Amino acid sequence: MSGDRPTMPPVRLHSDAELARDALSAPLFARAAKLARWAGDGTPVGAGGELLAEQLRGAAEHLGLLADEDGPGYAAEAWQLALDTGLIEFAEDPEAEESDDPDQPSGAAAAGEELATLTSGSPQDILDVWLGGLETVLADAAAPDLADIVDQLGEGGDLDLDSLDWNPEEEADFLDGVLANLYLLTALDEGAADRPVPLPALAASMIVPDDMDEPTDDILEEVSEAMMRLDDQFRMLEPTGIIQYQPVDEALIEEVDGEGRIAQDGDGDGDGLAEPLGEEDVTRYGMVALTPLGVFAVRARMLDAGVDAPAVGDLADKGADVLLGALPDHPEGAARAEAEAWLAGRAPLDAARELLAAARGDDAFAPRRRLACQQTLTLVGAEAEPALREVLDDPQLGGLARVWLAEHGAAEIPEPTESMIFWLTVDTIAAQLAAEGDTDELRGLVEGLVGQHNGFFDAAWRVEHPATADVLEAMGRLHPDKKVAKEARKAAFKARSQA
Repeated sequence: MSGDRPTMPPVRLHSDAELARDALSAPLFARAAKLARWAGDGTPVGAGGELLAEQLRGAAEHLGLLADEDGPGYAAEAWQLALDTGLIEFAEDPEAEESDDPDQPSGAAAAGEELATLTSGSPQDILDVWLGGLETVLADAAAPDLADIVDQLGEGGDLDLDSLDWNPEEEADFLDGVLANLYLLTALDEGAADRPVPLPALAASMIVPDDMDEPTDDILEEVSEAMMRLDDQFRMLEPTGIIQYQPVDEALIEEVDGEGRIAQDGDGDGDGLAEPLGEEDVTRYGMVALTPLGVFAVRARMLDAGVDAPAVGDLADKGADVLLGALPDHPEGAARAEAEAWLAGRAPLDAARELLAAARGDDAFAPRRRLACQQTLTLVGAEAEPALREVLDDPQLGGLARVWLAEHGAAEIPEPTESMIFWLTVDTIAAQLAAEGDTDELRGLVEGLVGQHNGFFDAAWRVEHPATADVLEAMGRLHPDKKVAKEARKAAFKARSQA
């Protein structure tokens, strides 16, 4: 892939059949389909295909929304979606007379060709129709509020676009960026439905610069405004099935100069979000998560935009070298799922041999590749034992082979040589350093290793591994005992001298 092509972590997708069922049951889409069937062979409509007052009431009644004060609005939204997706088709009547009467029909609408797709089409066909409808809702969500437009009308009813302060591309990009952030959190297992993202954190991720330690008052004001904008947009998007959303508590929204804004404590003092939110309070400011259908939709839009957005299972038909090259950069859950998908298509013994062969190497990435190999092999059953025994004398693989055999309760495992033990130690630390850097977990490992082996550094600097000096230098940084840290640095110098 090209070096400048954006890359996302892999996501786990539901099957097309499951996603299609989710799409059909999404409230807005389900209403649109129901109205398309209700439209039958012909329903009188206005010049733009909109329902007339009498028909709108009938549509709301058909949807069971007549008792809801917002029912006609929901029915109108569903009707418009049905028009946009081809579930309903509209034809003007050329003989209709022009009239100022909004209830004068100008044409007729009937069930469209796409309606049959919902019952006879494939899951992918259904998802294509749903995606088309989602695009129209996203466009509407990024558009300014109709009330704002009316407020901008001049005396002659002319719209002053400059004073409207709305850039359609910027608004669409902002919403896309928010959805991309949600997608990233979901891919990293931090934004799943059972771990929704607080709206303040999501808004801040779009507004607060990465290098800003303390947000300024102006930045906090922008975050508050972004939260209000997102609250409106997410309320529009939730009926599509793309997100699960708990809206901002209405009690926290105050009016300032005729515009809604979010107060930190809901007392109208205008403090915005200047104070940190408590864990119990944060849910009142909105919580959002992508649904499985939302993950599918955002990924589809990213792929269309040229983003590399892999899905778990993409590597199932690739070689072990490709698998081990990718797994170290996968989130833990996705890495395991990807490995399981890869193993599912192979006999355990063949898979183990392929993995071990791909794990060899002296390049800088090799330690991480071997660690991925070791982790993948934990998912393979006892049928793979012959492959592990075949590499017991391999200086690069013999150590991990002994670990696997011991974990699987194998008999007659030969004792490793001291040089093999130290080589595996250096290789393991090198892999963890490359993956995560200086972590507390690695610091604990370093302390344990040095404490268990007298003269550890006297033996370690002699290990013939490309990363020996770097590992010893890292141990000098990580060990809390200054004397031990100094020994590690001396050992690193010796290792570099013999290289």
